[in-house]
Amino acid sequence: MTQFRKGLWRSALAAAAVAGFVTSAAAQMELKIMAPAAPGGGWDQTARSMQQALTQSGIAKSVQVTNVPGAGGSIGIAQLVNNSKGDGSQLMVMGYVMVGALLTNKSPITLDQTTPIARLTAEYEAIVVPADSPIKTAKDLAAAIKADPAKVTWAGGSAGGVDHIAAALFAKAAGADPTKINYIPFSGGGEALAAILGGKVTAGISGYGEFESQIKAGKLRLIGLTTPAGKATADLPSIKAQGIDLEIANWRAVVAPPGISADQKKALTDAMDKMAKSKEWQEILKAKGWEDSYVSGDAFAKILAEEQARTKDVLTAVGLVKS
Repeated sequence: MTQFRKGLWRSALAAAAVAGFVTSAAAQMELKIMAPAAPGGGWDQTARSMQQALTQSGIAKSVQVTNVPGAGGSIGIAQLVNNSKGDGSQLMVMGYVMVGALLTNKSPITLDQTTPIARLTAEYEAIVVPADSPIKTAKDLAAAIKADPAKVTWAGGSAGGVDHIAAALFAKAAGADPTKINYIPFSGGGEALAAILGGKVTAGISGYGEFESQIKAGKLRLIGLTTPAGKATADLPSIKAQGIDLEIANWRAVVAPPGISADQKKALTDAMDKMAKSKEWQEILKAKGWEDSYVSGDAFAKILAEEQARTKDVLTAVGLVKS
């Protein structure tokens, strides 16, 4: 064998060894994901779906999920920022709900103190009523809320989150005072669902996935989704197509603690990039009815900053945050 061919052979072996090491390192990744809410809700579902996709695809050796509920994620983010600084194996699920909740709760901890990693999914809001409710359509609900905003009770996620914002914007579109809505926040999707099914509230609002099984079982009536009018179907009616000018999408994402190194940030971002492309994750999106809205790195950091500014403007306009 010539020296040239020997050199090529050694290079090939070295490249194979490096590739094997990288694959092995990825497979050895051990991650922790915090869902800053009670079990059963959207953040918890997202965290456990990530756990499933990351382990089944071999991207991570193990993924531990923990729940830290309370105040729209304010308690969870405080724990992430204060207790997990520099921990390159920790992620926290968050989303539009947290952006609003931190503002309305006047949290001393902000998303600017976290390390943005990636936006994962988007999901339109669904408004539902108990199956035996006299309210049949979005116009029926609009008429009720215009007549007396305080008499119409809403069950949804934490105060200031996307559910709360959507309820306030529905009232505004119906011609009612959005500052007078009677919104009851719940820290977990299971608790809110129980209140709706038990007839303790007029209507419920959350992501469609949290209501789907009860809608299909005939226990809840879907009034409509906050989708564009063009996305309306007979089974999935749009609020906007019914003449109520409301269109809003929730999104969910992951952030890491402050103080992680550039290499740690890259490793977490690479893991999310691989997960987003995996067949395991794509199957979960399809099963859950979540829209793929994946964006990572600096592009996501820019979106997060813009969403914080936009949400503050909306919350101020509907009286949920004082200017």
